[in-house]
Amino acid sequence: MDKIRFATVWLAGCSGCHMSFLDLDEWLIELAQQVDVVYSPVGSDIKDYPENVDVCLVEGGVANEDNLELIHQVRQRTKILISFGDCAVTANIPGMRNMLGGTESVLKRAYIELADTGRQLPHEPGIVPELLDRVLPVHQVVPVDIYMPGCPPSAERIRATLEPLLKWEKPRMEGRDMIKFG
Repeated sequence: MDKIRFATVWLAGCSGCHMSFLDLDEWLIELAQQVDVVYSPVGSDIKDYPENVDVCLVEGGVANEDNLELIHQVRQRTKILISFGDCAVTANIPGMRNMLGGTESVLKRAYIELADTGRQLPHEPGIVPELLDRVLPVHQVVPVDIYMPGCPPSAERIRATLEPLLKWEKPRMEGRDMIKFG
């Protein structure tokens, strides 16, 4: 049987979910024997999201134009998309900027009101991605197949989610150990 084509993606988040993924420690060796890592900020140096991905863990909310473009590409090219962590599931901490009321308010607060020196709004099209008016959880942008909450999800929860998928079975996302937020 062919190996599962596996990817991870990091949108607007802190990388804590990916760090928790690395906490799988020696199980990562076993996982590596069963998957081909075809895209990941921590597992490869591939720049473009590939076609025909079987499983993808998506960390973070959708906060800017680059995130929006990537998540649409990921969904189009992935069989099983997993919202990986509270930021992907609810927008969590990155979504706190939604309370400020839109892009202009966020940028003014960060770069004008709170600046010590050099007060100016960043604007470098093609270099600095444009912010969306709101940070969105992944499922508000594209369909999600599995939700794995946690801030971050524990290594045990990540393993319990991935192990059934390695046998092409759906994980049981029920009970406190699998669906507790925070």
